[in-house]
Amino acid sequence: MYPPELVKPMREDLTNVGFEELHTAEAVDKAIEKEGTTLVVVNSVCGCAAANARPGARMSLQNTKRPDNLVTVFAGVDREATDKARSYMVPFPPSSPSMALFKDGELVHMLERHHIEGRPAELIAENLMDAYNEHC
Repeated sequence: MYPPELVKPMREDLTNVGFEELHTAEAVDKAIEKEGTTLVVVNSVCGCAAANARPGARMSLQNTKRPDNLVTVFAGVDREATDKARSYMVPFPPSSPSMALFKDGELVHMLERHHIEGRPAELIAENLMDAYNEHC
């Protein structure tokens, strides 16, 4: 577990733009089961989360079409919630950071760490916006 004071600004990168933090498996179930589209960001302390994933997720929200629900779990902190979120992302292996778009509870788009690491935030945002345009 990471100290709360370390992850606080990393959490706020997403919560300040409207993401809801999920801390329990039950909260994840409720979020995924909601009607409409839900973007789940598996947040992380790694450098690619700071440089690419979180900025890309924030930028993607400038799109005309957006997910109905924005939620996040924090790998290495919210273990129960992260494990539950990842269970919905099968067949993709666990990775963090990662992002998944669900529509009516079904996984319709996935960005794994290898899609994020080393890629500019703008490219990640564009990838997500394309998914929003198709599914939202």
